[in-house]
Amino acid sequence: MKRIGLFLMTNLAIIVVLSITLRLLGVERILDEQGVGLDYQSLLIFAAIFGFGGSLISLAISKWTAKRLTGAQVIDQPRNATEQWLVETVREQSRRAGIGTPDVAIYQSGDINAFATGARRDSALVAVSTGLLNSMSRDEAEAVLAHEVSHVANGDMITLALIQGVVNTFVIFLSRVIGHLVDRMVFKVERGHGPAFWITAIVAEIILGILASIIVMWFSRQREFRADAGGAQLAGRQKMVHALEALQRSVDRPHLPDQLAAFGISGKIGRGFSRLFMSHPPLAERIAVLKAGQ
Repeated sequence: MKRIGLFLMTNLAIIVVLSITLRLLGVERILDEQGVGLDYQSLLIFAAIFGFGGSLISLAISKWTAKRLTGAQVIDQPRNATEQWLVETVREQSRRAGIGTPDVAIYQSGDINAFATGARRDSALVAVSTGLLNSMSRDEAEAVLAHEVSHVANGDMITLALIQGVVNTFVIFLSRVIGHLVDRMVFKVERGHGPAFWITAIVAEIILGILASIIVMWFSRQREFRADAGGAQLAGRQKMVHALEALQRSVDRPHLPDQLAAFGISGKIGRGFSRLFMSHPPLAERIAVLKAGQ
């Protein structure tokens, strides 16, 4: 319930901020002054503010949100040998990757997983689960950390937010154009918008949003291959392969919250049509690609 409440409050705050922004810019209306045709410039600004605004604000507060969704505790002062090793490993990998050292955190979970997030390459967060630390060897855990550091070095969190913003903008823009056309051509509304506009726009936004998700998830899968390759460079190819093989043995365990799923090293399994909506490629494919690069 705490996670759900936090998620709802965060999204409500984002909507309030964006609504105030629209009012300040004077683009609350998407019709022309006569209330007959669409004001495409205002509509595009409206769509871009909501499309990019949500994803960029979510990115800006991603570290704060991630720590509260998972209960991750940042290691300020290592309290034992394991925490010392985590901090030193991430520091050395970050130096080799040419980025600032991320905050390193541990969160309590039986899931064998880790994630990276943050709005900037030089101020990110890398977190690992207690399940990973208890189940993986040092070599395997080192490869997982290298994978996450590679995500940060590649700027994957920022790029994913920008791609999400672009597709959101097109979804919002096109759904309202479709709603307007249906309202005018089918229901013959001459001024303003009738109920058909709102119903059609909502249905179109849902359908277009599903199609847009396929694009975003395709990119997410590609960045996993790149992060695996980066992890292999930082930690060694065999260590990366062994880490992914260890993850294969834990696919049935609980995973990260949905809001963070795309940022973990391992995701949920999809079959058939649902494969299009997977944030991560199947582990068998990732292992095969790594081995083929030997």
